[in-house]
Amino acid sequence: MSCPICGKDTEQKVRPFCSKRCADVDLGRWMSGDYALPSQDPEDAERVVEELSKQNARPH
Repeated sequence: MSCPICGKDTEQKVRPFCSKRCADVDLGRWMSGDYALPSQDPEDAERVVEELSKQNARPH
């Protein structure tokens, strides 16, 4: 099995990655939304609009 981030052989300790660094890169991608799937659900779009409206209404 190869690391999904860099392609090197995996290490048992941090599997499916080769290192803690690649595991952290993957976690960062999840947290930043890089792995998000687009949705066609109208409720999701409404929720996004509501959240953006709340954020814009807050004093900076």
